[in-house]
Amino acid sequence: MSTPRDDAPPPLVVGFDLDLTLIDTAPGFRALLGVLGEELGVDFDLDAMTARLGPPLDMMLAPYLPAEQIPAAGDRFRALYPDHAVTSVPLLPGAVESMQAVRDVGGRVLVVTGKHTPNAQLHLDHTGLVVDHLEGRVWGVGKAESLRREGASLYVGDHVHDVEGALAAGVTSLSVLTGGCSRAELEDAGTHVVLESLAEFPDWFDDWFADWRTAPAEGPRSA
Repeated sequence: MSTPRDDAPPPLVVGFDLDLTLIDTAPGFRALLGVLGEELGVDFDLDAMTARLGPPLDMMLAPYLPAEQIPAAGDRFRALYPDHAVTSVPLLPGAVESMQAVRDVGGRVLVVTGKHTPNAQLHLDHTGLVVDHLEGRVWGVGKAESLRREGASLYVGDHVHDVEGALAAGVTSLSVLTGGCSRAELEDAGTHVVLESLAEFPDWFDDWFADWRTAPAEGPRSA
């Protein structure tokens, strides 16, 4: 019986953000904010809030509600979510192909997101995305713990706070321009690679993986 070589590289693990990286959350988020605003009697600026998705919900609600009302409003948002913010949310171009590219080389796929975990799972179920591990309610540098624990080498996101998480974990940060952050903002945050969308990921990944496989322990690789 053969045994693994001691010098064999560990399995590749790639993490993805969810909102505006794999899925276009904006339509569902906008519809849900409209419902929540009607319930609370609050006129949310839907255009502004959907244009800058990424920060935690509490931060997004802060300009519109007294601090003491935010926890209850957040709970109500999450309770309303399954009925108003799932079925209208599509996959972004390249999402399926990007995950398949990782699997084709024997890699594991993570989704590490700031979204409430049960609601994130609803999106995965609705879109048919299958992942090896889902972790929710983590944001910014808080994502680093999950990425390190799961042994990730690459994290893909759309926001500067995704970059922060990747850098804090010591992994390659790849950013896509399908969210609310510009190329300049992402580069200033320190990302290693910027792509227009995940549609470009499989070709980029082929080259990156070839380098990673030969020297996986040398730290983040921008390719």
